Amino acid sequence: MVADRLWRTLSAFNRSTRRWTPIPLRNAQSQVTQRFSQTSPNIDTFWTQRLSLISWNIDAFSSRPVTRAKLILGHILEGPKYPDIIFLQEVTPDVRASLLDDARVRAAFLVTDAEDQTSFEDVPFVTMTLLLSVRFASGLDSQKEGDKIERGGKFMLGRVSRVTLQSKYRRDALYVDIIPPTAPGTVFRLINVHLDSLADTLRYRAQQMEILANVLREPGCSGGIIAGDFNAISPEDDGLVDKNGLVDAWVALHGREDPGGATWGVGVERRDRLGPGRLDKVAMMGLKAEEMEVLRPGHIEVPRPGEKSVEIPWSDHCGLRCIFAI
Repeated sequence: MVADRLWRTLSAFNRSTRRWTPIPLRNAQSQVTQRFSQTSPNIDTFWTQRLSLISWNIDAFSSRPVTRAKLILGHILEGPKYPDIIFLQEVTPDVRASLLDDARVRAAFLVTDAEDQTSFEDVPFVTMTLLLSVRFASGLDSQKEGDKIERGGKFMLGRVSRVTLQSKYRRDALYVDIIPPTAPGTVFRLINVHLDSLADTLRYRAQQMEILANVLREPGCSGGIIAGDFNAISPEDDGLVDKNGLVDAWVALHGREDPGGATWGVGVERRDRLGPGRLDKVAMMGLKAEEMEVLRPGHIEVPRPGEKSVEIPWSDHCGLRCIFAI
């Protein structure tokens, strides 16, 4: 599996130079662990850290993708519950550029794929992950801030990687390793996914879920979270989380029959007569879901030459907000 990984870096905006600066992370895990062990020899046996995640497939193919993505980002960042982690799926190169140019993102987040567009080559869109800089720190941040981070204020970042998946559509999974400030020898994994689409790719999704569950079981990993667009369009898809020994956060909190968990086809009539579905999910291992809700998109007016303008949703998917405890 290591041979299939495409190593990436996580980038943060350098306010002094006004440029995106790559942060090398390949060896960060061992360096961080050693630094913490020297400064924090006594760690409490019992500790809890809570993080909030918002995941949203922002819909690459509907009209005005950049404008819609900006509205989704604004909805996420201007709400009363500011997220620590943002997972985005179906990010096009133009949307990536608008995200990196957003002043709020530049001031407050670490962002994957900021240093170049390598991940966007030969694919129409990719996943991107944003991490709130007041909760997460890279190796370079710790060197700049000295003992401020070493005292345990932030999660430290380890490896950032894209796992190549068996896929009809060249999908991969983007993951970031995080190290809790109160447990420097412990690594958890945040995995942002967009599994294969449509009914004829169920076998691919089954393989993809097995690969991702095994990523959470790799030596040195204490568990983590898999979130994003699972494209769970069939009854067989609904069993893949359980089959792979993962906890479906929505089911754990709301039960399997709660109709409020649908994230796709909500509030619209489709020509294919497909009803609302819970295509987007949050699955966990070694973590505990505490709160979860579906975020409904607003609407945008799209003008049509010679015709009356129409309103379309910001995305054909709803977002998911989840608070979980480590």
